[in-house]
Amino acid sequence: MSTVLNVGIVGTGIFARDRHLPSYQEMPSEFKVVAAFNRTKSKALDFAKVAGVSEDKVYDDLDGILNDKDVSYVDALLPAQFNLATAQKAIAAGKPILMEKPIAATMEQARGLVKLSDSTDLPIGIAENWLYLSVIDIAKKHLARIGPIVGFTHNSTGPFVTQNKYLATTWRKTPEHIGGFLSDGGVHQLALVTDLVGNFDTVSAQTKQVRKESGTDDIVFSTVKIVDSDVIGTFTYGSAFGATDKSVYLKIYGLNGSVLIQLSDRKKPYVRVQVGGSAETAGKEEIYPVEAEDSFGVNEEFKSFHEAVSNKDKSLYKGSPRVAFHHLACVAAFLESSSKSGDNVKVERI
Repeated sequence: MSTVLNVGIVGTGIFARDRHLPSYQEMPSEFKVVAAFNRTKSKALDFAKVAGVSEDKVYDDLDGILNDKDVSYVDALLPAQFNLATAQKAIAAGKPILMEKPIAATMEQARGLVKLSDSTDLPIGIAENWLYLSVIDIAKKHLARIGPIVGFTHNSTGPFVTQNKYLATTWRKTPEHIGGFLSDGGVHQLALVTDLVGNFDTVSAQTKQVRKESGTDDIVFSTVKIVDSDVIGTFTYGSAFGATDKSVYLKIYGLNGSVLIQLSDRKKPYVRVQVGGSAETAGKEEIYPVEAEDSFGVNEEFKSFHEAVSNKDKSLYKGSPRVAFHHLACVAAFLESSSKSGDNVKVERI
């Protein structure tokens, strides 16, 4: 029987209400939200009513919730520029911490989080839920069948949504985190790609700001080389275009076939496999439907963090600061390459 972990929510905004709280409530044998923090206490009190948190466990002082003996770990949903300082305080208070992506606002802060994580046995997690999508596990089962990977094409593009409640938040309208939406949403795409084909070694990219509402560059088109291999590919991301189909897919090409991860329709994801060394020897197309999951990986991500905290083993959680660092480093490399007219840029390693 699993241990129930008491969760303290730090930051009670949109995603805390819309996704984190429902996920915790769907797993009562593993989690219980027992405390809440917001600098504006009235917002924390409103959240507490929905979450069933008693008023004496509502804080407008971060130290208060971090020092609450009833809190097993804190789940921080804050703008990225606050992640490092919040994690430092949590670790000093002896609390494991799960934080929303991207890992940080700057590469300097991201380095600091990796250093902090390396210095403690307490789990520090970055909530990149795409690492826990079941399509990844299914696709991995078939990669060996297509032979050595040669290349890949990733595309995540879509139309601009004017009524975007996340875009309306102040910290996204005037982003302090590098790349704005390129890092806020792009790290999800990078998690998917790198988990399947490997980390990026070099990039050549062009970025551009299409919508003033984004606050900074919001699309990227790039070519990529994978670390310690001759695998090459393309990475395209952005949802700032005019009317167009929503497209999210990753196609991996091998010497003996291909694997397609299709996420354009979140309600009907699937993996398609084609095996054969040429057009003449191609086998029948194989389709592997994937059961849609409402939380889109968040529930599995929370279960993984639960395992890491319960077993006092930070290695059990996939979204470590070191892993998340690479995703932000890719965004930084995209931006640097674009500023140099698409010159080839090495992705920072740590």
